[in-house]
Amino acid sequence: MAEHLLAIDDVAEDFEDILNWAIEFKKMWKSDDEIARNFFPLADMAVGSIYEKPSTRTRVSFEVGINRLGGYPLTLLKNDIQLGKSETVADTANVLSRFLGAITYRCFAHADVAELAANSSVPVLNALSDKHHPCQAAADLMTVLEHFPNRSELKVCWVGDGNNVLHDLMLACGMLGIDFAYAYPEGYEPAADVVSRAEDFADHHGSKMQGYNDPAKAVTDSNVIYTDVFVSMGEEGLKDKMSDFDGFQVNMKLLENADENWKFMHCLPAHRGDEVTDEVMDHKNSIVFDQAENRMWAQMSLMAYLVDNGAWSAMGDMMGVGM
Repeated sequence: MAEHLLAIDDVAEDFEDILNWAIEFKKMWKSDDEIARNFFPLADMAVGSIYEKPSTRTRVSFEVGINRLGGYPLTLLKNDIQLGKSETVADTANVLSRFLGAITYRCFAHADVAELAANSSVPVLNALSDKHHPCQAAADLMTVLEHFPNRSELKVCWVGDGNNVLHDLMLACGMLGIDFAYAYPEGYEPAADVVSRAEDFADHHGSKMQGYNDPAKAVTDSNVIYTDVFVSMGEEGLKDKMSDFDGFQVNMKLLENADENWKFMHCLPAHRGDEVTDEVMDHKNSIVFDQAENRMWAQMSLMAYLVDNGAWSAMGDMMGVGM
């Protein structure tokens, strides 16, 4: 099993079990099941969460999830510690490993979370970097499986930038053998190495992975349509970028190409009126808030898996989730 989670394919071997565990644990916890309510694999453990970027869903979902697993969440904002300023990332990792049971890190450069993991003796979870967003992908596929438990003819579609969310979404779909289409404007394609990894997974599972510059082609017959902001955090100065995404807005006209029982997803926050219309965001087929909630449940499964695999497996056996 993986020691750290830097990209979602780090847990490729057990990914489906991680998602099924999260789905079943969520059901048990919400039904006030005594075993789930007293499952504390992080008991007496402090988990540090470092944030270089502001956060709503990531911070709240980790703090509440860590607490529900019996741990103590310690939130470290970028101005609270010397990380990358008067102390190297490697030295910070060595110090924090002496106090903490695990570390989550929401950063700008993927190289920084990779360096933190390389020098940490406790599990490190990438809570977002410029290249990967594995916790989001776990929540995304958990949500997809909740709404589409039979994925034999399932097609997921992405419309937008070739960014970190797309990277782990395409990897996750490839790992589960789900057909995946993605549409992006010329010049905004996903990273070639990630596409290659995702295509290898898809080939192994016999699913399709297709890229387009035409969103209508990608959306055609799709069951799930997913988008993200066109201008990401830290790119606010790129004023001309929005014009490159003309025609890529997810609106009801575009969704005429989708399967009649389509679902809409967005990792949030949404810039309503830019990448998606209010009509789509607020539609009965929008599952964006299921997706937001599932950040916590998916991360709880990932943390238990990485920190105390024995307890995670035992809970899985009790829930009837194959390990």
